[in-house]
This record gives sequence, C-alpha cells and structure tokens, in this order.
Amino acid sequence: MVEVMVMPSSSLADQMVQVVVSGLAPSQLVTLRSWLMDEHGERFQARAFYRSDEEGTVDVGRHAALGGNYSGIWPMGLFWFLQPDNLFKRLVKRDVMGSPFLIHLEVFDGLRLVSGQQDEPLATCTAERWYVGPGVQRVPIREGRVRGALLLPPGPGPFPAVIDLFGGAGGLIEFRAGLLASRGFAVLALAFFAYEDLPKGLTQLDLDYFEEAAELLLQHPKTERMLFTELGAMDNSAIFTDPRSPACSSSAIPVEKIQGKVLFVVGEADRSFNSKLFAQLAAERLPQDAYRLLSYPGAGHLIEPPGSPLCSISSLRGNPLPVVWGGEPQPHARAQQHSWQEIVQFLELHLSPAPAIKL
Repeated sequence: MVEVMVMPSSSLADQMVQVVVSGLAPSQLVTLRSWLMDEHGERFQARAFYRSDEEGTVDVGRHAALGGNYSGIWPMGLFWFLQPDNLFKRLVKRDVMGSPFLIHLEVFDGLRLVSGQQDEPLATCTAERWYVGPGVQRVPIREGRVRGALLLPPGPGPFPAVIDLFGGAGGLIEFRAGLLASRGFAVLALAFFAYEDLPKGLTQLDLDYFEEAAELLLQHPKTERMLFTELGAMDNSAIFTDPRSPACSSSAIPVEKIQGKVLFVVGEADRSFNSKLFAQLAAERLPQDAYRLLSYPGAGHLIEPPGSPLCSISSLRGNPLPVVWGGEPQPHARAQQHSWQEIVQFLELHLSPAPAIKL
C-alpha cells in the first residue's frame, strides 16, 4: 500500500521536515503535489515529479525532483515553492495564534501536469505548519499612539527584545514575530499605517512614533533590549532618484546614531528598488564592526522566513497596480533559508544577556 508521510506532521513554519513516499513499485514515476488554502480562500500549490528507488521509495530529502515547480534535491521544495492559483497573491499567515497552515500532500501515479477532480491520488496526508510554538503569548498593544501586538516566549524572562515591522504592506502582520517569539525573543509586531486609528496611507513617517514604541517595549517587565528591523517603505525603483545625490541627503535616515549592531539582508534581484545600494550607503556611515551585510544574488525584495514561497509580484494597499518585487524561486529559497539562520544567530549573539559582573 502506498503511503506518504511528513515527519514531524506538526511543526513550526521555519522548521525542516522529512517527506517520504513508500510502497511504490521500483522506478515508478510519480507526481507529488502540495497545496493549502489561506485564510482568504486562496489556494497555493506546488508539484514535482520523482522516480522511486529500487525499494519503491521516494525520499525528497535524498532524491532529485525531475521537474515541476522545481528540480534537483530540495528537501522542502513542496513547501517552499508553493504558487498561487490566482495572479498577484501573496501567502501571509494572519491568525498566527489560532490555527496553522494545513498543507495537504498527494501522490499521483505518473506525470500529472494538471490534477482534475477525477484523478484519485495513490496516497495523501496533511501537515500542520505553525507560526507560534507552545506557550507563546500574544498581548494586543494599544497604548498612547502605539498599535501592535507583543508576542512573548513562555517563561518568566527577561527576554531579548525585537521590534518587527514591515514596509509598504500596511496593517498588522505577525507571522515573523510569532516565529521569533518561538525562538526565545520578545517581539513587538508594530503597525504604523493602515491599522485601526493609524494613518491610512504611507505618505509620511513620524519617527517619534517608533521611539514611542521602543520606550513602551523597554518598560515591559519581560524585555531586556530592543532591535529595530526593516525600517523603510517599499516602492518602485523608478520613483527614487539616485540616493547618492546631494539633494537626497536631507531624507537619509541617520543610521550612524544607531547604538547597536545592524544586519542588512538584501536581494540582488530586488525590483522594488536597489536595496543593495541603499544597504551599502547605510553601511558606509557605520563603523566596520557595527554591521553585517548579507546580499543574495537572485533573491527578490521579500526575503522572509523559510516556508514563505517567493512572491515576485503582488497587489499592494494604496497602489493602483501590482508591485514587482523580483527574485527567482530557487536562489530566493536558498536566501531565505540562509538568511533566517543568520538572523536568529545574529539576534542571539547581540541580544544575549550580559555576563554577570563578579564583585
């Protein structure tokens, strides 16, 4: 009997899993398909073609895909290369606390470019992909002008603290904060426009708002330090003049005043704007030992945790047309896997508790 298994069947969305199909005939050609429905009813799916080994097994961690949405050995390919059925849709988990994404895996005999309702799979299973681990708490934040949600790891703390915010997406997005909280960080997912009573559009940034958020986080009994991430706005590259022009000097963020370490993560195939150049210009204003710059060829603008499929083009609140973010699926997936490991290690290194002073 053919069987497909995901191990573990329930996991965090940034965790590697094992996908194995057993019970096939030796050298049998099969199609593996994964799909999920997001909270708005949009379907995302991926498929890849494999040939079983002499024992009638397909192990996607050891065997190369022959084609489909990816080729070669990609242990997480059925999760990382999901594509929307409808154009310009981005996979974003909204309810991080209440439910996981349910990823359905199906095995079909032969090569199936399209699966119809009449096609019966040889085997199926379902995997849960969570964005918070056990014990993570979510506290809504509505103090002063600050709007957001504080996600706290289990335990008494204190925890290293992070302020997490996105660019031009607007609203309150918490999936990355949930994953970081699951890794031991107290994370303030901060909204700064298009949410509750905040400004509806991203027309002007009031930096005092972010300072107020930082002060609020520092006053919390479970937080120890804070880190700003991704401060900026997404837009098309044609809108920006050359940032090296003297006319742009007054709008440059004074990164030299940052009292901490900075990790820049950029995609060299970013078609929203030249993020590598912006990061390099910012780095030039910092001491050499104050920053690291991770730059990924082939990666687009939206470098997110692993398990987030490449969104190279999507609609954006307030824009009349979809926005091109850029990136190629395989290098972008590699960039997300590598950068996520580097981000967690960076935060662990620079936000770890200070050593005790011996008297």
